[in-house]
Amino acid sequence: QVQLVESGGGLVQAGGSLRLSCAASGRTFSMYAMGWFRQAPGKERESVATISGSGRNTYYVDSVKGRFTISRDNAKNTVYLQMNSLKPEDTAVYYCAARWMGATMSSQEYPYWGQGTQVTVSS
Repeated sequence: QVQLVESGGGLVQAGGSLRLSCAASGRTFSMYAMGWFRQAPGKERESVATISGSGRNTYYVDSVKGRFTISRDNAKNTVYLQMNSLKPEDTAVYYCAARWMGATMSSQEYPYWGQGTQVTVSS
């Protein structure tokens, strides 16, 4: 069982930056692939970025490539999402999620989820 707690959301102007953090419980964090997902009002949940347990492999949805960076610190049981050049269309509740072993951009493959953190980008 993995428990996840996100932090770092907030209100930012377009073009600004935020860094989201997700702290995980457990002693085998490095064995879990981690992902960031988001859901805007009235829209389906969207995969944003995922990272393998070692951190060597990362994947991004096209709309955030070059602007967002996913990383992890296995010594701190934490995964991050650095978001730069934010746009109003990035406004959503952002969730982190975990799955045993390999990273995938399919949210259905992640059984463990945090409570979410709101990101609002004003124009």
